Amino acid sequence: MDTRHSLKEQLLKTIDDDLDLPSLGGAITQIVQLSTSEDESIRQLSHFILSDVSLTQKILRLSNSIAFRSSSNQVVTSITKAIFLLGFETVKTCALAILLVDKVLVGKHAEFVRAELIEALTASMLCQELAKHSQFDHVEEVAIAALFKNMGRLLLAAYEPEKYQEAMALAKEENCTLELATRKLYSCSLSDFTETILEKWSIPASIIQATKNRPSGTLSPAKNKQEWIQQAAEFGEATAQFAIDTTNPRDHLSCKNNILSRFGKAFNLDMPKLDLLIQQATTETTAFKANINLFPDPVEDKESSYKQLVESEQKAKDNILAEFALTDAHIDEIQITQRHASGKPYNSAALLLAAIQDVTEIITTGNYKLSDLMLLILEYYYNSLGFRFITLCLRDTKKNQYRARTSFGKNSTELQKAFHFPITPSVDLFYLAMEKDSDLLISNAKAPKVFEMLPQWHHALLPDARSFIVLPLVLNKKPIGFIYGDREFDASEETTHEEIRLIKILKSQVLAILNTK
Repeated sequence: MDTRHSLKEQLLKTIDDDLDLPSLGGAITQIVQLSTSEDESIRQLSHFILSDVSLTQKILRLSNSIAFRSSSNQVVTSITKAIFLLGFETVKTCALAILLVDKVLVGKHAEFVRAELIEALTASMLCQELAKHSQFDHVEEVAIAALFKNMGRLLLAAYEPEKYQEAMALAKEENCTLELATRKLYSCSLSDFTETILEKWSIPASIIQATKNRPSGTLSPAKNKQEWIQQAAEFGEATAQFAIDTTNPRDHLSCKNNILSRFGKAFNLDMPKLDLLIQQATTETTAFKANINLFPDPVEDKESSYKQLVESEQKAKDNILAEFALTDAHIDEIQITQRHASGKPYNSAALLLAAIQDVTEIITTGNYKLSDLMLLILEYYYNSLGFRFITLCLRDTKKNQYRARTSFGKNSTELQKAFHFPITPSVDLFYLAMEKDSDLLISNAKAPKVFEMLPQWHHALLPDARSFIVLPLVLNKKPIGFIYGDREFDASEETTHEEIRLIKILKSQVLAILNTK
């Protein structure tokens, strides 16, 4: 068979044989299908990121970089807070980009793949900036469309580097696009291949459609949101191709004029506006590259410019982090460095104190959803006290039950569904805690006097809980529920008076929020 006519089939087979790609496709599908309109989506995105230690570290590092830091200069110490400050779609897009870097770059022809990844990132950042000025609402998915638009080129570079080089050489020689060069050489359409891959990954049809270019010529303002996203994704790709190249400013002017000729009318762009978009997007891309290790391995003739960008970003970031403190604790003091055998951090008090300040700042703005803020508070308890599972359980008068409403941690989705029991009073630790409004810290759940007072539903649902906390929520002398968190190990360490005080303060913030919403 003539291999020139089967490049697409070769690529598909090679990709199917790569053990990393199926998991990447599943992960991408899971993230893309999260909708910002659903309260559950923030919890799901948080859980997805937190299930991957490397992804969590990179998102937090990126969230605290200068380019992504919010105007409030708040230090980001949790994934839920990153979503609060940066926005759901921004964190979602960043997570997708990091997954692409981690899964596609490793072990492949790094130079070519890296170039395509950087171009995709820049296109995505350009579209995020453009979306801020769109006349249409909810166009954030354009950043994802732009990120995936060159997926065919990216996978060609990763799995067929020789053919990628040949096509690039022909594109340069004939001054045409890589798409046209690949069609000439191999009768293969990279845009069609992109569509095939995205369909395999169950990417929504609206995003796949947005990766296709509009007809040639000057574009008019979009008539609807889908058309705008399609135009913007093409703009991002076209602009990114020269925006990341700082070697030929004369060629840049010609490229900018071509961009304005095609997109200027559609997006009300002139040269100053275009320059500002490029500046903002390239700053964010530089921050992204620095914080997810996307710079190339040191090469003698390229090393200095890359190192300068990295060192400049890192130095500025370190200076910013050094200036700001959470209450009396410096940034390095609120990082988890050591844990007790139970899993509880040594510096629980510092972590709780930082959490209280964060929640206070958010409450002061009034700009939050109840479910999102509750999830954030649960995450703070989870991190500060080293729980494996934590939930907010509230009274459901319609079902005559106490039911878990928001949860965090290991198997939280499954546990939350099963975490419910009748409102009918009983003589067990949970009812007694709510009746007496008494906070409970249980260091050994298997101790006889504790074990015999645990209800049957707890024995059945959480048989491996060895230490736990119950914080009853009582408003106007009426119990409305409790916060429950547990660990799989005994907690033989002492809970200090300061830790108890801070745990109660954070609980009082929960009560204040529930009382006002």
